[in-house]
Amino acid sequence: MEEMNRATAPAGDGEIDLAELARKLWAGRRRIVRWCVAGALAGLVIGFSIPKEYTVTVKLAPEVQGGKPSLGGLGSLASMAGINMGSMNSADAMSPELYPDIVQSVPFMTELFGVEVRLARDERRMPVSEYVSEELRSPWWSAVAAAPFKALGWFTGLFRAEDDERRGTGVTDPFRLTREENETVGSLQERIAASVDKKTMVVSLAVTMQDPLVAATLTDTVMRNLQNHITQYRTDKARHDLEFTQRLFDEAQGKYYAAQQRYAQYVDQNQALSRKSFRTEQERLQNEMSLAYSLYNQTAQQLQLARAKVQESTPVYAVVQPATVPLKPSKPSKIMILVGCVFLAGAAAAAWTLFGEEIAETFRKQER
Repeated sequence: MEEMNRATAPAGDGEIDLAELARKLWAGRRRIVRWCVAGALAGLVIGFSIPKEYTVTVKLAPEVQGGKPSLGGLGSLASMAGINMGSMNSADAMSPELYPDIVQSVPFMTELFGVEVRLARDERRMPVSEYVSEELRSPWWSAVAAAPFKALGWFTGLFRAEDDERRGTGVTDPFRLTREENETVGSLQERIAASVDKKTMVVSLAVTMQDPLVAATLTDTVMRNLQNHITQYRTDKARHDLEFTQRLFDEAQGKYYAAQQRYAQYVDQNQALSRKSFRTEQERLQNEMSLAYSLYNQTAQQLQLARAKVQESTPVYAVVQPATVPLKPSKPSKIMILVGCVFLAGAAAAAWTLFGEEIAETFRKQER
């Protein structure tokens, strides 16, 4: 008898009576079910209110600059011309770890404004800036939350002078963006991401848009623009050297042709003469022609080396994963939203059933 009394006695202080909790949950099962149904309805509303987003990812394996330039047979020409090719190789300051910063920079984003994209749903064409500012949709609660701020901005805009001359040019200046352009840049920065795997140095570019065709088109454009930026940087010095060498070559070629012409004219005009002064002048003109030819020959070799250096400095990219039009949206996950809302509603109902009613009853008694 004592054992039965101990078994049915209430739990001591600090202990949890699981049987009592289960009894309360069973007694409040209808409330829990109602709250779960309400949570499911809320999850459906939220899931279908969020616009679909499509993500396209490309992966690049850039060429890692390092070591000595491999110019093959041109190395012998370099030694003949007295050029040290080892000194032409310098450390690369544009490492792949800087690529995400380049992609997120304002000048890089403004270059995308004029890219023409085509919408998959109705085949319309428009620039990226117009698509971002006019076609991107947001959930209804975002519009409701932003309405007061938009009204405040419109009201303050009445007292702020607009730069009509700046707007009328239609040219985007990364140094001085308008308010609309700044918002477009911010939206693109949120939707375009770049990352680098530090082990493999593989660069991943991801673009998220609400239209699958726009996402794929913009991803491919971002990839090519990044390649152009890196190529421009790495070949900039080599191209300047090529231009300088080309000018030297043109000048040496002109001097050689002029010296050759003077020598030929002098010999033709004085063929019948056998005086020593004639021979001396002929030797002088011949030496000038030989010297001009030697300089012309050296600059020609340097020109070939400069062209090879430009080719050597041009990076090569291996596209590991190209851009493709996605068939399924990447987000939102309606199932996860539905499950999450049902779980939160059920947990809230259970917490109210177990503890909320007692706490509310305690407050009511204290107020009395």
